[in-house]
Amino acid sequence: MLLLALDTATPAVTAAVHDGSAVLASASTVDARRHGELLAPLVRRVLTAAGATPADLTDIAVGVGPGPFTGLRVGLVTARVMALATGARLVGCCSLDVIACSYAPRQSGFVVATDARRREVHWAAYEESGRRVDGPAVDRPVDLAGRLQPGADVVGRGALLYADLLPAADGPLDPDAAVLAEAVVGGAVELLDPEPLYLRRPDVASARPRKPVS
Repeated sequence: MLLLALDTATPAVTAAVHDGSAVLASASTVDARRHGELLAPLVRRVLTAAGATPADLTDIAVGVGPGPFTGLRVGLVTARVMALATGARLVGCCSLDVIACSYAPRQSGFVVATDARRREVHWAAYEESGRRVDGPAVDRPVDLAGRLQPGADVVGRGALLYADLLPAADGPLDPDAAVLAEAVVGGAVELLDPEPLYLRRPDVASARPRKPVS
């Protein structure tokens, strides 16, 4: 087995290679506006570090969000093209679940929140075990604050961004492809179809055709 994991659902661009026993290589960088420029070199870097080529891949796992339209589709399109070219099996995973897998120690139920822009957050709620019990959804931070159970921690970049409204706890800010790879290999996350979880319409809409002038 040789699995490539990648995620671009948040400002982080992250990729990792796993051989079924351990992570062989991983790399991440944070830049909310350069997903398209950064992902391909990052994938090449981790494959080279793992001593592998795209032709060696048997599996590809990609974070399906939720996330902003532009960044999220970069990872999904890249994963689909590589799967088509190599014949590798392609699976998706909720990016919030990956962040949840990174959060420890867990004293009680918790929430993962990422920046959805437009002064909103993408979020999901988890039991102490890490099992998702609500979401994913998109809400204003003040509305999410009103839904929280007493004592629930909130982790993720959204929690940090709106720490004045949400009880932000020390924890991961973005998905990590190394964690994604481990979670997929270990069966710790639900596998999804590689379809994007946008949760709302894209920021940019196609122009409407002009009305004929009579």
